[in-house]
Amino acid sequence: MTSRTSTQTAPRPRGSGARPAQGETGTVDGTASPLLSRGPSQSRAPVPVLPAQHQGTDMAARWPVRDYLELGALPGAVPSARLHTCQLVWEWGLTPLSADAEQVVSELTANAVAAAQATPGTDPVRLWLLTDNQRLLVLVWDADPQPPALVQADEYAESGRGLLLVATLSDEWGSYPTPQQGGKVVWALIGAQQ
Repeated sequence: MTSRTSTQTAPRPRGSGARPAQGETGTVDGTASPLLSRGPSQSRAPVPVLPAQHQGTDMAARWPVRDYLELGALPGAVPSARLHTCQLVWEWGLTPLSADAEQVVSELTANAVAAAQATPGTDPVRLWLLTDNQRLLVLVWDADPQPPALVQADEYAESGRGLLLVATLSDEWGSYPTPQQGGKVVWALIGAQQ
């Protein structure tokens, strides 16, 4: 992969939040182009189908730079995913998106690890990062088919704010089931309003 230079743009105001995508859940049909797989062994992991509003587009043309990481449902998965994201965002020349991307990936991976640990067999967690050289699309798969739910955590709660953070830091987010392999994908788009 090659490094890309980024152009400076005005940052999106904090707190504007993402809007859940229309049709964020439901059966997804179709296929996607194979994604890059890194690591010593070439995984046979299923390739995610894009969220509904991005389907019907040529994935290779719309999201030409892609990467994939499979993680065990272990305590080290979240920092590994965050570091991987940090390095890729830098490599892709998207450093203005770095802080938001790392936090979104951390939250989605933490939720996926918790879901994977709660399912029999402890399936892995899968992370895809895609870019069109301006925006970053994050997709995280886990084996639990239950869609994520925003909850109103009180001020003393020790957890429950992860998806609220994802909604705040991303421009759009959502989830959809993956009936062919079970489970679901939770996704977030970062940088569309930069």
